[in-house]
Amino acid sequence: MYDFRSDQRFENLKPFQEKLWLSSPTMHGIELEYMTQAYQTNWMSTVGSNIDEMERLLADYVGVECAAGLTSGTAALHLAIRLAGEKLYGARRAEVGTLEGHKVFCSDMTFDATVNPVAYEGGEAVFIDAEYDTWNMSPKALEKAFEIYPETRLVVLAHLYGTPGKIDEIRGICKAHKALLVEDAAESLGATYKGIQTGNFGDYGIVSFNGNKIITGSCGGAFLSNSKSDTNKIRKWSTQSREAAPWYQHEELGYNYRMSNVIAGVVRGQIKYIDEHIEQKKEIYERYKKGLADLPVTMNPLGTEGIPNYWLSCMTIHPCAMCDSMRSETGKLYRHKKGKTCPDEILDALASFNIEGRPIWKPMHLQALYRGNGFVRADGSGRGITNAYIENGKRASVGADLFERGLCLPSDNKMTEEQQNVVIDIIHECFL
Repeated sequence: MYDFRSDQRFENLKPFQEKLWLSSPTMHGIELEYMTQAYQTNWMSTVGSNIDEMERLLADYVGVECAAGLTSGTAALHLAIRLAGEKLYGARRAEVGTLEGHKVFCSDMTFDATVNPVAYEGGEAVFIDAEYDTWNMSPKALEKAFEIYPETRLVVLAHLYGTPGKIDEIRGICKAHKALLVEDAAESLGATYKGIQTGNFGDYGIVSFNGNKIITGSCGGAFLSNSKSDTNKIRKWSTQSREAAPWYQHEELGYNYRMSNVIAGVVRGQIKYIDEHIEQKKEIYERYKKGLADLPVTMNPLGTEGIPNYWLSCMTIHPCAMCDSMRSETGKLYRHKKGKTCPDEILDALASFNIEGRPIWKPMHLQALYRGNGFVRADGSGRGITNAYIENGKRASVGADLFERGLCLPSDNKMTEEQQNVVIDIIHECFL
């Protein structure tokens, strides 16, 4: 990688001694008290007062009836999708997933943890293109998908970078086609849509407490529902589906997915700080928006009917200001041109000064793992398209376009204004 510290454009800048992270955990002290309580009382396993209280506090904050603490957001998604499959298609024998032979519509612009659980359950993900308004699942593309695959009965929606998708439209489409909705709110805890917290809108919802999320347990996640019986089902599955018998009795497939009382102590201590973290993230977003206003870039959208949690501040470079660049499966190549740049040049420049950034999520339909899966855009299938008769010879999807031109900026809520100004200066220098 080119060392930008030796580049004349950056001669007045010095690298940070300590790394400036994209989004690192922000701890407050009370988390350690709850962890110590678990230690001192010897409740170190998957039961205890921290789990009970964390689930109660989380359910109250989000506004749902029930929450079940699990080892990760991915585990929560897996069990939510398994439960949805069982509701739709009935229980299957242990070696066959509940979605075997069925298609599931999934957000295309997301981390693969959103869609991998579909494969765990034997289903076939069909990816739905994003839209520019929110960067989330396009309602128009979802409606088109139901025209192409009318038998589909399950939709998995992710709220990207903390901005809620167009939930009313998506729920309306699901209802019209008698489909269940699983809501992946891993990135959007604390974000609201028309005054209601994300995680409330699906038949089932999930959140994540991964180390870089708006609050953290170092790991962990939770299943959200307004059904006590469904939540108890998740708790049972997450503890190896042990039956209420004096011996180890198992009548259905289970998993080792239950959150520990120690991790629950961290999350329990963090919950009261969600709104504070959101306000700090919002200030970071607003400083970027102001500091980059003179450049040919656009910040990630905030939506029109929701209030985001500002988890990550992201930006896209205008097409006219993109320098020549290309990516392979694991590599990149770009050529700087005065007045232009590209995400990879900016990310390399930041890295030279000990600053972490990240590319926008690579769409799932472009991943080698899922190249055989269906992909639907607002105008129809996005697979097998010829560019021989398309104007300008190019017909990119929204997700592919955002991936090509976008990047995630350092959004750590412990970042000082002075540190953020250095990031903004580096981005400016990349355009020189």
